[in-house]
Amino acid sequence: MRAEESVAQWLGPLVPAMEAGGGALVVLVDADKVGAIPDLLAAGATHFLVAPVTEASLRATLGSAQRLVERLGGGATHSQRAQRIRRGDALYWELGRADSVLRLSDSLARHLELADPRIRVAALLRRMPRAERRAVLVALRAMMRAGRPAALAHALPGRPGNRLVHHLRVEDGVIAADVEWLSETQDRDLASRDYLTGLWSRQAALDWLERRTGLATTILLLSISQFDRMNAAYGQVVGDALLGRIARRIERMVDDVVPGAMVARITGTEFLIGLTGEAAGNDRATFLARQAISAIGRPFSAGDHLIRLTARCGIAQARPEDDATHLLRRAGTALADARQAGGEGIRILSADRHSRQVDPDQLETDLRLALDRGEISIVFQPQYPVGSEEISGVEALARWNHPHYGPLGAGILFATAERSDYMLPLSAHIQAEALGQAAAWPRALSHLRLSINVTAADIAQPDFMSDLLGIVDESGFPRSRLTVEITESGLIENVAAAAELLTALRGEGLAVAIDDFGTGYSSLAYLKNLPLDYLKIDSGLAQDIAGTARDRIIVRGVINMAKSLGLKVIAEGVETQQQHDLLAREGCDYYQGFLRSAGVPSADLVSLILN
Repeated sequence: MRAEESVAQWLGPLVPAMEAGGGALVVLVDADKVGAIPDLLAAGATHFLVAPVTEASLRATLGSAQRLVERLGGGATHSQRAQRIRRGDALYWELGRADSVLRLSDSLARHLELADPRIRVAALLRRMPRAERRAVLVALRAMMRAGRPAALAHALPGRPGNRLVHHLRVEDGVIAADVEWLSETQDRDLASRDYLTGLWSRQAALDWLERRTGLATTILLLSISQFDRMNAAYGQVVGDALLGRIARRIERMVDDVVPGAMVARITGTEFLIGLTGEAAGNDRATFLARQAISAIGRPFSAGDHLIRLTARCGIAQARPEDDATHLLRRAGTALADARQAGGEGIRILSADRHSRQVDPDQLETDLRLALDRGEISIVFQPQYPVGSEEISGVEALARWNHPHYGPLGAGILFATAERSDYMLPLSAHIQAEALGQAAAWPRALSHLRLSINVTAADIAQPDFMSDLLGIVDESGFPRSRLTVEITESGLIENVAAAAELLTALRGEGLAVAIDDFGTGYSSLAYLKNLPLDYLKIDSGLAQDIAGTARDRIIVRGVINMAKSLGLKVIAEGVETQQQHDLLAREGCDYYQGFLRSAGVPSADLVSLILN
């Protein structure tokens, strides 16, 4: 903006494309045109640079814009957020409605070396370089008037090479911001990320492999089949968004099977998973390949359409003389074999160069031995009231400590049980084990509610109620503190009979919840017909509340329906303070998730509460 140019003229054609692609729009403004910034932000610009532009300010603004793109596209990985974002570690602030006081999170106040987390806007401005104050103040005022999301960045005295970026938003008339540090280290991290998916980049994957030269290493190279036809049918924007969703599925699956493994987008529609150490064996790699292909094969929704994709996988084991490039090339050879072959689409190029088809899956057989071997363990995930720091209840979750594949999550465990028709004995074992451990808790935990999961297959059994009550009473755990969660992803064939059974369970003193609401077959029918005390919002639905306005409307509608029926609402999978605050604002009663705690063994739960 150098002259009296029309904001609408220049930004009008750009904003729709930027918003459709989930991008950022940076405007360069001459120093004497700072007054135009409010109009620019109102017209759709997300960032601005005021001349004269320095290398530091350019780098900071581009870094801030990249953060926005990652947020819009889900680029920050699920596993990293789960580790990084905790209630006490979040950097954010809110501006009070009736005053000019910023209310900072405790962590942000510590970073800014402030004794009091309440600070006036003027005091914050005084902590910025004088040359940046006017532009920041103008952007803040423009945000207050226009109400559109925006971002601003500034340096802090005594912090060379570091800048703060504030991602501004308006929530119910209140201005709030998530805050991040921009530094040289973070810039380097950005350069090692794939711009489209947020995964590690090809170069980052090669660097990772180079550092493991000579170590036991195996890589999986996944390729999406016929993706160009999908692009031609639905368009590039849908295709790019779909790649991001594929990346999220791969990440979640890898986190479940091999936490900490390298996951990268190599190029186009090819993704790499890197395994090292004990995880680099053929069995683990084969299992991981099957899970990845299965995850990619589940339908994706795009408006009114369901998009179905297929994938192929090449697996290569490192030889002592392999460098990163050679190992990647050998994985490409295995992938080419997988593309040519039929069957499940997996090929391994072992260290002795022989390509072979993988052996049949042993998990179903292994599961029948797992109970006798004591491989199925129980962890308890804490549940919190939205307005309290005190744990009010826990959900019992199962983990499979497989002798070859290592720790496996509940998703893989129950999927295997369903395929092998072993769900009923597994479910009974988990219920008895969870109740037995909970009954042994000390008096300090006597206020905790315990939730155990039962499946549609469980409640269809003629003796389910008497068997379950027998397990409960034998354990000694009070019926009044037990909640039975019906997993909604399983189809209840006879809803009327289920309603009669659950009514009887409630008459015996147990509470009843519908679990994973929003993912299953007949959610509204369940709400209408089943006698319930709690509704648990599925983690994917709960996390959507921080997405688009349409996402929030759907979550709000679910909560309103539940409240209208007199049900308490529990949100699963809450990972960020923003998700927590939005869910609380919509009337959610309880939550669980990585924001506060993952599932922990019984002994750790006792320590968590006593300490």
